[in-house]
Amino acid sequence: MIDFLVAKLHDARFMTMFLAAIAASATVYTLVIPLFVGETLAKRMKAVGSERERIRQRERDRIAKAERVSLRQAPKQFVAKVVEDLNLGKWVAQETARDKLVMAGYRGQAPYVTFLFFRMVMPIAFGIASALYVFLLSNMQQSTSIKIGMCIAGVFLGMQAPMLFLKNAISKRQLSIKRAFPDALDLLLICIESGMSIEAAFRKVSIEIGTQSIPLAEELTLTTAELSYLPDRKQAYENLAIRTGLEGVKSVCLALQQSERYGTPLSQSLRVMAQENRDMRMNEAEKKAAALPPKLTVPMIVFFLPVLFVVILGPTGIRVSAMQ
Repeated sequence: MIDFLVAKLHDARFMTMFLAAIAASATVYTLVIPLFVGETLAKRMKAVGSERERIRQRERDRIAKAERVSLRQAPKQFVAKVVEDLNLGKWVAQETARDKLVMAGYRGQAPYVTFLFFRMVMPIAFGIASALYVFLLSNMQQSTSIKIGMCIAGVFLGMQAPMLFLKNAISKRQLSIKRAFPDALDLLLICIESGMSIEAAFRKVSIEIGTQSIPLAEELTLTTAELSYLPDRKQAYENLAIRTGLEGVKSVCLALQQSERYGTPLSQSLRVMAQENRDMRMNEAEKKAAALPPKLTVPMIVFFLPVLFVVILGPTGIRVSAMQ
């Protein structure tokens, strides 16, 4: 059985057909999956509503200075049990993991426990997979030390895989927020100039901006809840800046803090920052457009030129072969 698998892995025709089947399946999946996606905005806003209720209950408990004691304990799940039994919070935890999870949109204890679980499982899985391939499936002629080094590299890749996943999720979320943030500032400016309070303005903008950026709507809704229930409003703005990790959002939060502290007018600052964020968004679009021709050079050489040569020289070659 192993010899058969090794032979198939080294069969160029079989691997070409296998990769082509994967590419076709991925294409079909990409085209079909949007038809089955539910109302994502409603689900995310419901999650934010539950987060708001949690903050409200926490503040009520803080004011009452009484801790709730629950006599009913929820059954432990498999992941939580593994993390607790192996004390992974001590061995594989990272101080920045919680902040990165929040920036990626994963809040609460459950995502953190899942992150710790995969921090332990992924190196083991990658190590076993690399060892099976290096020592059993492939016919490598390298020395044993090189094979062991490849297995160690697989373990290291497994250790970095959860963090790479988080970084990717954070970058996607920040990109969505960055694209919609100038429009959100314009809406916020209109609401404030119309006489709304900052809480009502944030609530209104979170509803309107949800069709353009769900993560930004989620963050603004959570900020509205924190402004209503946190004793220090400055903390709500700081939390918004920490959760997004964007310089444009940090500058707006700083302006809001100064307005709360000194009573300075906010409309002019919001107008200037909205224009700056819009200019930054345009500059990034221009940079991507300018970088497009160099990126297309290699695909054109690899994929387009051979086909062009076949189309141009193919008939000539057929005629020459027929004359001979």
